[in-house]
Amino acid sequence: MLKYSKRISKAVQEQSELPIEKIIGHRKEKKYYPRDFEGHTENINNLDQIDLTKGKWLILTRTISRLMKIKDELIKRNLYFESKKGKSFKVRLYKSAMNYDLWCRGKILDEKDVKDINEFIGHEQWNREIDWFNAFEEADEIERLYIKNMIDNGENLNEPARIWISTIHASKGGEEDNVILCLDIGDKVKKGMLKSTEKHDEEHRVWYVGITRARNNLYKLKANLKRNEYKL
Repeated sequence: MLKYSKRISKAVQEQSELPIEKIIGHRKEKKYYPRDFEGHTENINNLDQIDLTKGKWLILTRTISRLMKIKDELIKRNLYFESKKGKSFKVRLYKSAMNYDLWCRGKILDEKDVKDINEFIGHEQWNREIDWFNAFEEADEIERLYIKNMIDNGENLNEPARIWISTIHASKGGEEDNVILCLDIGDKVKKGMLKSTEKHDEEHRVWYVGITRARNNLYKLKANLKRNEYKL
């Protein structure tokens, strides 16, 4: 770990000390200086307690299974996000929709764009009086509605997403103003911590990394099962 840090707020620094204090093996002592900014930490029960339609967010989970549930929740809320696998919607469908709208306004499309659009329209005749959502009958209805709702909500799907989701392990080096840290650890992780002091301490260091991805504000999302919750 770095000897000094002026990257995170005072509130986040205080939280980061909690997992480090649980390390029972060798621990290197260090001075730790936060920025001159108070910041904010808060326990939350669900994502409804936060306005994710504004600001930049990093949502972190310890397990892949929790990450997938977060992904489903964000899609239900028609929120645009990204992960290491890319954007949260089918990019080819979105591009075809935008090209179809351009065609409706008189633009001449190239052969590849026409081919892609034909795949989503099927055997129907192109009609400038019908918008892409109603014309693309061959496209998955749920995916169509997700993209339409995001556009209607003012999301610019050509820009990087304001929300990024990741496991803690994959997030090292990343950071954001606002971080939601999902406290689920899962049975496999719990069993691993009991195997040795090394595994026990390694787990606390993982949570230290997760906490310190927040520059300003940290929101701690409770686990689905209390017995599988990391204590902060």
